[in-house]
Amino acid sequence: MDAVLTALVIPFLGTALGSAFVFFMRKDMPQPLQKLLLGFASGVMVAASVWSLLIPSMDMSGGSVVPCVLGLLAGFAFLLLIDYVTPHIHATGEVEGPRSSLSRTAKLALAVTIHNFPEGMAVGVAIAGALTADFSMAGALALSLGIAIQNVPEGAIISMPLRAAGNSRWKSFAIGSLSGVVEPIGGALVLLLASAITGIMPYMLAFAAGAMLYVVVEELIPETAEGVHSNLGTVGFALGFALMMALDVLLG
Repeated sequence: MDAVLTALVIPFLGTALGSAFVFFMRKDMPQPLQKLLLGFASGVMVAASVWSLLIPSMDMSGGSVVPCVLGLLAGFAFLLLIDYVTPHIHATGEVEGPRSSLSRTAKLALAVTIHNFPEGMAVGVAIAGALTADFSMAGALALSLGIAIQNVPEGAIISMPLRAAGNSRWKSFAIGSLSGVVEPIGGALVLLLASAITGIMPYMLAFAAGAMLYVVVEELIPETAEGVHSNLGTVGFALGFALMMALDVLLG
């Protein structure tokens, strides 16, 4: 139970940590650090998607690739739909999406909150797999860690503009942190339905992988490759991928 609670809460803690930057930084997160963190999170999430989600999905399907392919494509399609109908956030703080009267900071908070929900669901699916099937809890924890690392810059790009707009440090921190509350909620909802989704677990694991890979391809890798210090993103990716691969093989 402690491992379950830890896996659910870790992504929220990543958002809170990023939001806490408002207490000791006057400007944005240093670009080299941001590139390294985003690259590391990308590596962890790609490796987790393969070893902790897609391969178990195929194993649970008796070697059939159909549930894996359908679930993977559904995960991509779901995140693509979310990006199409809601504000779309980049790691640098740029927001795209439907026009509205919301302020830029409000759009940032809304975009992060909406995108955090399916990420929390992905962690919940991984935990449910560990509880109801032959799946590694270490893999679920590593996936949770990768999402948490990704959430650090997301928390910062909400809290720091709020502070710059004249809000207190504590208010800016609180609003930034609250955008991550939906992640443990999303994970907990999946766990409540765990018994009902046991039969479709191969699809759900692949769905979670598709959602994670969409975030990596659409958000993280483009940001690490853009501008200067892109080599740090590559180094971070290699380290994250190697770490997650080792954890899954050694602990799984």
